[in-house]
Amino acid sequence: MLDFRLNVFYTVAKRLSFTKAAAELYVTQPAVTKHIQELEHHFGTALFDRRGNQISLTAAGSVLLRHAESIMATYRQLEFDMNALKGESRGTLRVGASTTVAQYVIPPVLARFHEQSADVSISLLSGNTEQIEQQLLNDDIDLGLVEGRTHHSDIRYTPFVKDELVLICRPDHPLADRDEITLDELKTIPIVLRERGSGSLEVIEHALRGVGLRLTDLTVEMQLGSTETIKSYLSSSRCMAFVSVFAVQHELRAGTLKILDVQGLTIERDLYSIQLQGVSEGLADTFMRFARQQWRRTDA
Repeated sequence: MLDFRLNVFYTVAKRLSFTKAAAELYVTQPAVTKHIQELEHHFGTALFDRRGNQISLTAAGSVLLRHAESIMATYRQLEFDMNALKGESRGTLRVGASTTVAQYVIPPVLARFHEQSADVSISLLSGNTEQIEQQLLNDDIDLGLVEGRTHHSDIRYTPFVKDELVLICRPDHPLADRDEITLDELKTIPIVLRERGSGSLEVIEHALRGVGLRLTDLTVEMQLGSTETIKSYLSSSRCMAFVSVFAVQHELRAGTLKILDVQGLTIERDLYSIQLQGVSEGLADTFMRFARQQWRRTDA
C-alpha cells in the first residue's frame, strides 16, 4: 500500500547508501537508482548530491525525508489501527534500549509478549542512552527504553520501572566481609565506571552530588563500555563498581559477587520509556501496557 518509491527514498536517505538500501529492500542497486531518478523527475529537483561513492541529501532531499518520516509513522499507525479493529495485534515495532535495559530488563518481557502476539515483528537495537535518544530522533526506532533522562525537548519521558545501582566487589575483596563502608572509604577504593554518555554514569554523578561528592573525588581506575565488561574486569581485579541490581542477580545467587552498602548513599533511578513528543504509536503503547503489567507482577 505504501508507495514503494517513497520507501526506497526513505531507506537510501537513512543509510546514505544505494548499496545498503538495495540489500535492505531485497532489490537490485539499479532498481534503487531508477526509483530515485523517478522521484527526482517527479519533483523536478535533485534529492541527493553524488560525489564519487558518497551521497548526501540536498535541501530538497531533507524536506522530503522529513515528510517521509511522518508518512511512515502514519502508515505504521494505520496498519496497527486496522488490525486492532479485527482484534488482531500485527505490525512492526522497532525498539531501542540502553545497554542495561537491553541485556537484563527487557528480554524476558519481549519473550512473553511474543508468545501473546506472535504476529508482531520486533527488532531491538542497543546502545547507551544518548545513542538511543538519537535513534528515536532519527526515526530509526519507535520506542526507546533508557536508563537516563537528558530532558530533550522533542522527547516524552515516562517512568516504567524502578532500578537501584549497587556497589559490588569480589567475595574475596579485603572489604567483602563488611556490610557497609563509609563515604571516606569509598573515595579511596579503586572504582570502575561506565563510559561518558551512559545513563548509569549520569545517575551515579547525581547521587554523589547529593552527599557532597564529585566523580573526581573517587579513585577511578577505568571507564568501560558495558556492565558485562565491568563484571568481567572485577573478576580479575580488587576494584569495585556501581552497577544495576538487575545486572547481578545471577552472580549474587552464585556468590561470585557481593553487594556493599555505602553509608548515607542510595542510588535509585527510574528507567524510562521514550517516544517523540506528540507522536502516538499504537503498537508501542500496547507493548508498554503489557510490559508494565509484567513488572508489576514481578514486584508483587
